[in-house]
Amino acid sequence: MSEGEIVAGLRRLGLWSGPGAPSMTALAGGVSSDIWRVDLPDGPVCVKRALARLKVAAEWRAPVGRNAFEWAYMERVGRIVPGFVPRLVARDEAAGLFVMAWLPPERYRLWKTMLREGEAEPAHAAALGRAVAAVHAATAGRAEIARAFPTGEAFHALRIEPYLLATAARHPELTGALVALAGITASQRKVLVHGDVSPKNILIGPDGPVLLDAECAWYGEPAFDPAFCLNHLLLKCLWNRAAAPRFLACFAALAEQYLAGADWEEPGALERRIARLLPGLLLARVDGKSPVEYVTAEADKALVRHVARALLRAPPDRLAAVAAAWRAALLAHGIAA
Repeated sequence: MSEGEIVAGLRRLGLWSGPGAPSMTALAGGVSSDIWRVDLPDGPVCVKRALARLKVAAEWRAPVGRNAFEWAYMERVGRIVPGFVPRLVARDEAAGLFVMAWLPPERYRLWKTMLREGEAEPAHAAALGRAVAAVHAATAGRAEIARAFPTGEAFHALRIEPYLLATAARHPELTGALVALAGITASQRKVLVHGDVSPKNILIGPDGPVLLDAECAWYGEPAFDPAFCLNHLLLKCLWNRAAAPRFLACFAALAEQYLAGADWEEPGALERRIARLLPGLLLARVDGKSPVEYVTAEADKALVRHVARALLRAPPDRLAAVAAAWRAALLAHGIAA
């Protein structure tokens, strides 16, 4: 997205009428969108537009119309859990971009950065679990919301194919298990799912977590959101090894608070699906299309594969079993957990 396109969009939205262009800065970090900070007379805002081809090494394309559904997700979730998503400002539907409030980094810290530095507070994970559960509970069984998010194609392109199916192609011996997980995940139509509940998309603000980047929004499988984030908390143990016990405490806090708010279905059945999806996502982050950037040592990748393969072959029913298997592998790897 060029500066000229941003200015044209801001003019159409009535947010910029001055000569030339306002001061603007391209922001780093995203792989699926162009994101800019733009300084307007009333203060800075964030401008975002989805990309057709994601900025990763593998060929990975997704429909750009997801930008409209991201806006719709934030609009709805902002009413369900005030403050859990950024305040929306305006949207240029024709240009496929929208504008939202700027959240100053000195007050809204990126959770991923905090975790990298070992600042892993179970209270933050618990608050996130409660908020995600509240969104799921408020949208469960709502046919009108399901109709508003006909985004199965985008979710397949952004999540099912690059994570589960691409990983299955690299592990023929696990194809049956991973394809089955993909089918179960795709078949659920229960709640409004964010689809990218990752520390890189979470700010910790003065009033709790703020969730960004809802490009994968989908009316589907509730298990996906907690599984996606719990997976990151496991992998962070390989990034900051000294903080591994705190990451596992965050894992337990998030799982406990999320399941405590799961009133739309039997919690045991939901936990089973989360626990069984987790090892598929774990393996995907070393062998799928979007590997985490900090698991690079072959010994660390081997650890991830060892745990994931074992759990895929003997699917767990409880998240505590996943955590126990991971903890045992870390200890064998010389990491106190």
